[in-house]
Amino acid sequence: MRTLLFVLAVLAGRSSVMAEERPNILFIAIDDMRPEIGCYGGPQVQTPHLDAFAAEGMRFDRAYCQVPVCGASRASLMTGILPTEDRFRNYTTRADNDAAGAATLPETFKNAGYTTVSNGKIFHNPKDSAGQSWSAPAWRPSGKSLASHDPATTAKLSASKQRGRIYESPDVADNAYPDGLVAEKSIKDLRRLKQAGKPFFLACGFVRPHMPFYAPKKYWDRYQRDQVDIADNRYRPAGAPKALQGSQEFRSYHLADFDVNSDDFHRMMRHGYMASVSYVDKLVGDVLAELERLELADNTIVVVWGDHGWHLGEHDFWGKHNTMHLATRVPLIVRASGRKAGATQALVETIDIFPTLCSLADIAVPTTVQGRCFSAILENPKQPFREVVYSRIRSGDTVIDDRFSYTEYDGGKSEMLYDLKKDPAENRNVAGEPEYADVVTKMNRMLKERQSEAANAKLKRPKVK
Repeated sequence: MRTLLFVLAVLAGRSSVMAEERPNILFIAIDDMRPEIGCYGGPQVQTPHLDAFAAEGMRFDRAYCQVPVCGASRASLMTGILPTEDRFRNYTTRADNDAAGAATLPETFKNAGYTTVSNGKIFHNPKDSAGQSWSAPAWRPSGKSLASHDPATTAKLSASKQRGRIYESPDVADNAYPDGLVAEKSIKDLRRLKQAGKPFFLACGFVRPHMPFYAPKKYWDRYQRDQVDIADNRYRPAGAPKALQGSQEFRSYHLADFDVNSDDFHRMMRHGYMASVSYVDKLVGDVLAELERLELADNTIVVVWGDHGWHLGEHDFWGKHNTMHLATRVPLIVRASGRKAGATQALVETIDIFPTLCSLADIAVPTTVQGRCFSAILENPKQPFREVVYSRIRSGDTVIDDRFSYTEYDGGKSEMLYDLKKDPAENRNVAGEPEYADVVTKMNRMLKERQSEAANAKLKRPKVK
């Protein structure tokens, strides 16, 4: 009897040690943030907390989303499945509709014994895949992202069918807006999860810098509007087909007396965007500081990612919703204990996050996942990875390699090719120029290969591989 009790005690102790050794995951999503923050070489945006974090992790300089719109991008990332013309299409997309039967990233960790928690905007719709993914109901603050603390904004909301002013800068505390409450809830959860002693997957999603640009005054005060740089390519790319469209989302907000074609409007928009980024940077810093204080950082893999990029007046576009580089390229920073810090030019996709986290946590990857594990890059930033990345939205499908970005519209009715080496701002479509004919042929072939890969997704209830 004593022998049996001793064996059981040893096994229980071993199980406890194994649980402690399993890495936690802190999964931080930031909406609409393009990779133009300090650590990415952004000359004006002040992001000291993200910059300090990036100095300890691996910064992916060429990470791309699958679909440059909130709902579809997040559904693709959270399932590790590529988009098609009929799957992951727009901002209302739900993973549990478009990829029914596929395991989600948090579900996979939940099934492996993790406590999984969702705070703020992770899936676009908080009910998406909620029961299967989270250990408790997904949490969001009761105040919507349009919550205002400026009487002028509130008056506009009441007086018109518009969403209210496009910006405000009241002198309020960080927790006056929903994102501040998300940070506070995440900090409280870190304390609770530490006490529980189980491995956890804590997802923390911030809405800013998504429009409207509402942030406390102190973040606006970091910038002088008359010194804010504005785009110098406020025109459509030369030779771009009519199928290339920008977002008109900003027109649903009250723009006061601004002329949208004026320098003043461009400076106001960029000022608001930068203030919103600095606000979220502080909130991310608060969460990371608590992780350190609780002595959880050494055993927690931290991922900071953006769901897509954003145009700030370039090509006369505001927002995402197209296949230009500014819409598809995203920030991605991964910090894992014992892995190298640095930066990589490797081409990666957001669907690659799913299998990478599974690999780092020694969890089997569901067979539905189409992403590839990039953990080797965390050891060797120069490690070759993807030859091309794939992204799509509406009628446009895009592949990007180390030099070119190619888009085909409507199955070949029109196309774009940008030489990123000669024209990094994508101001001239060279798809029709004879000297690029072989490049177009090559890129089109690789596009068809990626489209075929996407079409062959395994969407039956997955087994693990």
